[in-house]
Amino acid sequence: MIQAFGLTSNPRKDLPPAVDDVSFEAHAGRVTTLLGTAGAGKTTVLRLMLELQQGRGITYFRGRPLHRIAHPSREVGVLLGDVPGHPSRTVRGHLRMLCAAAGVPVRRADEVLEAVGIVSLRDERLGTLSRGMDRRLGLACLLLADPHTLILDDPTDGLSARESRWLHGMLRAHTAQGGTVLLTTTDPKEAARTADRVVTLEQGKVVADQDASVFARTRLRPRVAVRSPHAPRFAALLAKEARTTRRSVEVVPEAGNRLSVYGSTCAEVGEIAFRHGILVHQLADEIGDMGPGAGEKPWDEVGEAILGEVPSQASHEPQQLTGASRATCVTAVTVMDERELPPVTETQPHPADQPDSHDESDVPDEPSPYDGHDDRSGHDGHDGRDAPDDRNGDGGPDAGHEGENGDRDRHGDPGVRAPLPSLPPPISVRPAPSPLRPLRYELRRAAGISTGFVTCAVVLITSALTAVLLARIGHTPQQRLLAAWPRELPLPPAALGAGLLGALAFGDEFRHPALAADRGTVPRRLGLLTAKLLVSAATALMLAFLTVGCDAEVLYLFYGRELTKVPGDWLVLTASWTGLVVGCAWAGVLAAGVFRSTTAGLAAVVAVPVVVVPLVHQAVAGASVRAVAGLSARLREVFLMQWPFGGERYLLAAVRMIVQPVGGALTLSLTALLCAYLLTNLRSRVR
Repeated sequence: MIQAFGLTSNPRKDLPPAVDDVSFEAHAGRVTTLLGTAGAGKTTVLRLMLELQQGRGITYFRGRPLHRIAHPSREVGVLLGDVPGHPSRTVRGHLRMLCAAAGVPVRRADEVLEAVGIVSLRDERLGTLSRGMDRRLGLACLLLADPHTLILDDPTDGLSARESRWLHGMLRAHTAQGGTVLLTTTDPKEAARTADRVVTLEQGKVVADQDASVFARTRLRPRVAVRSPHAPRFAALLAKEARTTRRSVEVVPEAGNRLSVYGSTCAEVGEIAFRHGILVHQLADEIGDMGPGAGEKPWDEVGEAILGEVPSQASHEPQQLTGASRATCVTAVTVMDERELPPVTETQPHPADQPDSHDESDVPDEPSPYDGHDDRSGHDGHDGRDAPDDRNGDGGPDAGHEGENGDRDRHGDPGVRAPLPSLPPPISVRPAPSPLRPLRYELRRAAGISTGFVTCAVVLITSALTAVLLARIGHTPQQRLLAAWPRELPLPPAALGAGLLGALAFGDEFRHPALAADRGTVPRRLGLLTAKLLVSAATALMLAFLTVGCDAEVLYLFYGRELTKVPGDWLVLTASWTGLVVGCAWAGVLAAGVFRSTTAGLAAVVAVPVVVVPLVHQAVAGASVRAVAGLSARLREVFLMQWPFGGERYLLAAVRMIVQPVGGALTLSLTALLCAYLLTNLRSRVR
């Protein structure tokens, strides 16, 4: 279950907080709906619950806050808006990437695709999906790790009636297996029809927390509030008068000698009281407080009888409805329109539980679990809470039979209940935590779209053309010629490409936050950071060697072997070249992780030679009274060992790289960015 206590957003400038002291509970096995108009604070409440937004209050998911859950995606599935994924990624590739992030087998992707009915779209790009298919993919992402709790923000917005019924059927199937569902909506009719519990928000505050049946009866429709010491007698007189005039009037007894009369007016109720000498202490119109559109559709279109006597040509026995209406104690009279007066033999469905007329035309040949049936049932055909087996209330042979295949529908005709959609099979065995899980996720993230491959291709082509032009112009050293690095440019194309790929490693996480629901913001775990650094380093090394190889091959084709000879100090040059490219890639990763932007990551890479290098050069340009001569001998004395295979040469080459202005500037930048990253990580954890 979900327990939210005192959720309050931070105050805005000259405005009250969007959410102020919101507390509620969402129980397991039930659908809880946050209802309110646009701007009521529904999305802000969800973001506060998921720690996506700073504020006060705390939310417990089965007794633990989200930041205390080791694997949040296995406990809570979240869908806020559209599916958060790169538009160029395929449906199956997106799910396989999330499988690696959640630590579940990759075959789970195919299972959830089959459950939501989009197996045929597994090779489609996310950017080409329609609204309905996007919602199905979003539900597949929610069910991927088999979470207990599902949280959705206005999931039926923009969907057709058919897709909305299917989505609510999937959510109902999840609660039938003991799960918890919390969603938001702006439609009061949808809330009354599909939810078990309705929490109404208005201007960031909870104004009502009710069962769906009570909500549909007391907050959804206009009514006349009557208070009289003769309330039972007056209720009977109102029912008799309605039968006489054949009008649909519903009288609901309330506590404290109070009546709620639906389908009538204050003038009509007052006249009846005057004619029969009934003392009335209160008589007032009360309008449902659901905002614009709450009572636009007249509720007297269809008659209603709930636990009350209904005149009928076939039977005068008390009738009983199922679902949310069963819990409502109502004295009602059902009267049809004068233009069509068929014999009234059974009770009519509650308007809140009946789909709109245009919904039926959308799906003429496909049954839905919400077309004329009780939507609060589980897989076994039972109501799921406390529904009696005797639907007619008489226990006789005409009682509705409830079993595996179906029951009696709301109109009393025997029928087969449309089964709830099937969910993917549960995950019986959870894989043990593995240090390779972040690495698998990063590999699938990087290889799932063509951005990296296109960037590498552009870098190789640009480097080859630049090397040819530099060789034609002349006056360029061979080492710069092989790297395609003109003196006029701060960085060679390979270093810029590696920095861009590194910046995309974190920049895409913030632009298309596939992991946002898993950990509030993009996870700042050291495991994920290490995986991104390793993958970016491997990509940078590959790009560096491919660049030199392609440049050498092109120079050989155009100018022969003269420009492709191996330099004598190739080891130092190779170390410097790879260090530069890998350092730029790491700078892009760390800067994008700190500033949460791909552009900022690439800007930090360019700033190293443009800004940091001149500063470092000025710092070391002064006269030096000490030298590093004999460093290798002193290293052997310090470590008291003989370096095998001439290892002191490699160490000395690395030290010389760092001593150089570019190497020193890059090392300084990486150190500063790493410290900033760790500081923001620690700060977010403290918050």
